Amino acid sequence: METLKIGNVTLTWLSGGVTNLDGGAMFGVVPKGLWSKKYPSNDKNQIELPTDPILIQMDGKNLLVESGLGNGKLTEKQLRNYGVTKESEIDISLEKIGLSSDKIDFVLMTHLHFDHACGLTKLQEGRYVSAFPNAKIITSQIEWDEMRNPNIRSKNTYWKENWEAIAPQVETFEESWIFGSIRMIHTGGHSDGHSILIIEDEGEMAIHMADLMATHAHQNVLWVMAYDDYPIDSIAAKEKWLSYCLGKNAWFTFYHDAYYRAVKWGQDGKIVESIKREG
Repeated sequence: METLKIGNVTLTWLSGGVTNLDGGAMFGVVPKGLWSKKYPSNDKNQIELPTDPILIQMDGKNLLVESGLGNGKLTEKQLRNYGVTKESEIDISLEKIGLSSDKIDFVLMTHLHFDHACGLTKLQEGRYVSAFPNAKIITSQIEWDEMRNPNIRSKNTYWKENWEAIAPQVETFEESWIFGSIRMIHTGGHSDGHSILIIEDEGEMAIHMADLMATHAHQNVLWVMAYDDYPIDSIAAKEKWLSYCLGKNAWFTFYHDAYYRAVKWGQDGKIVESIKREG
């Protein structure tokens, strides 16, 4: 498993599943002739998109960023439509580093779309229960409200199976949530309640822009998804935080990238340092 150190904070990528989604949808109005040079597709025009949570360890606490694809949540039709080639192996990943799901103290949910939130619950004796029973689950109030009351567009991705069992564990915030070296900041854009994460420790920085910058190929501020509910907000947030973090020599980390766990970009937009995804 790949790791990254930000000062005294350790980030470890877990195995949370793999989807393959339509490349056109993932890059919106950007022509395939442009995006496919940076992120190739298969013969179905699908691109590989892992759903790999990041375990953050700091000050004796275990924090999980996103929850993976889960297991047994998707129908055969959904597995086919979403191009799922692997479901979650989070428990196996945690076991490899001497942890278990009941040792997770916080689950930080940048948003609650199914490919991020399916791992929050699991089936046990015919009913859904929390997959991380001792964790506080953190998300923005706007996201939590829409999760429970989705609109005609978002009801396809906000599922009761992913929230009903964990409702007592959820803690929400309005603009930001701070825990030690971590800041969780509401941005909107991809969803109305979407948030990003910034980690700063010992003069080092990492930013997790979640689905505002799903892969390294989404670096261009104008390259946003057709899935974004508020694309103009996505562009504004990308422009703000990309500029800010480039000036801080920050790492950019990914949940969905099939090639990189994290990258650093130079001012010319080229990758100057990276951690590659090994499998």
